[in-house]
Amino acid sequence: MDTKDSLYLLSTAEMYRADAAATAGGVPGATLMDNAGRAVATAIQARFDARPVVVLCGPGNNGGDGFVAAGYLAAAGWPVRLALLGAQEKLKGDAAHHARLWRGEIASLTPECLPDLLDGAGLVVDALFGAGLVRPLEGAARAAVLAVRAAGLPTIAVDVPSGLSGDSGAALGDAVSRAALTVTFFRKKPGHLLLPGRSLCGEVTVADIGIPDAVLDGIDPRTFGNAPPLWAEAYPWRGSDSHKYDFGHAVVLGGAVMTGAGRLAAQAALRVGAGLVTVACPREALPIYALSGASLITAPVDTDREFDTLLADPRRNAVLIGPGLGVGEAARDRALAALGAGKSVVLDADALSAFRGRPEALFEAVAGACVLTPHEGEFTRLFPGRKGDKLTRAREAARTCGAVVVLKGADTVIAAPDGRAAINANAPPALATAGTGDVLAGLTLGLLAQGMAGFEAACAAAWLHGEAGRDLGPGLIAEDLPTALPAVLRRLVAAIQP
Repeated sequence: MDTKDSLYLLSTAEMYRADAAATAGGVPGATLMDNAGRAVATAIQARFDARPVVVLCGPGNNGGDGFVAAGYLAAAGWPVRLALLGAQEKLKGDAAHHARLWRGEIASLTPECLPDLLDGAGLVVDALFGAGLVRPLEGAARAAVLAVRAAGLPTIAVDVPSGLSGDSGAALGDAVSRAALTVTFFRKKPGHLLLPGRSLCGEVTVADIGIPDAVLDGIDPRTFGNAPPLWAEAYPWRGSDSHKYDFGHAVVLGGAVMTGAGRLAAQAALRVGAGLVTVACPREALPIYALSGASLITAPVDTDREFDTLLADPRRNAVLIGPGLGVGEAARDRALAALGAGKSVVLDADALSAFRGRPEALFEAVAGACVLTPHEGEFTRLFPGRKGDKLTRAREAARTCGAVVVLKGADTVIAAPDGRAAINANAPPALATAGTGDVLAGLTLGLLAQGMAGFEAACAAAWLHGEAGRDLGPGLIAEDLPTALPAVLRRLVAAIQP
């Protein structure tokens, strides 16, 4: 299993700092570049049979990596053609050094040369621009990317596909390289996991190029890829002397009409380990909830007073409000009551939309553990006017509201008020179906009830949700997810316990 340190995602600026720290610590930049280029060549040779390869080199260090990769492939007997964007005499530093070591021809990368350059090629190495690109490709670089895409040639990207932002995963314009394989160095970037970057990168492999892990101490990264090492130590595993009352009492506030949402959430909370789960609902809907599972407790709640009485029991330590509840004053009032009672709270769906136009009322009430789980539409209603990429928006929202924000999607971002953020990348397309968000909210609730902190609970819930979806595959419906959870947890136990 990976370590927590291996899950760090470095921004472009942080990666520059890591390079600089390694060099200052005695690792020459030329050595780092040689290691990077060799890693690219090694990854290619491990996945492809020898074939004519075209290496496209840019005017910076990414191009220097390309020169090195070309040299190692040529030494292994691969036919290599290399084209450089710009003049060789304008290369600087380590890139200039490695360009001088290349013994083959250096073609000038121009739109006119592309047909001859790509003729007969079986593979392209994209070493034009790395993660630090901030504007769309233009001129010969743009023409080259479009020509390679049109030719349908497999592409290996160095660091990131050219035209992609390593920080945001955004495509910077209409010309972006699409890679079968991306070889990056030391640590992944956020753009490798955020969409559309994740789709454009293909398989991503991280190469050790000689940067010591100790440089991370001076960087203190705050962004992670979501995986068990991030939260496994805090997971509430049962021991031989465990009792159900040791694992919390979760409450799901269910609606009177859309009862399926609350039932899905309650089943998920049970499956993830909550000791007891009560569904509180209007009396008219009580029989529906009571018949949905023998393990569930039901409680009639029609008035604010009845809800306050329910909350007064200190054993009921975590509350989910929102799924199927309906948008209106009742949802808003119940959310504020749960927050005011000092419970751990998950707010989803209607409980979020209920604060549209009055988000400050929610933000002011957040005091203890609170997790908000909006999709993009709900996020916009709660945090109007937020600009930037998904990671930036989620992080700023968490800081503003004081709660953990789970901005859902195929690239769910979990952000904490203290600046930590994780990107979840294991969710399959099959999860794009009704009710799966209710299951995610229930998983988060169940983990909060067992004492996990908000950020760790939300990260664990998102990962478990994704793994269950991957196990089930196409055709899954939301009801399947809680029943798939035991197999996921068994694998997790086997992986983390000796």
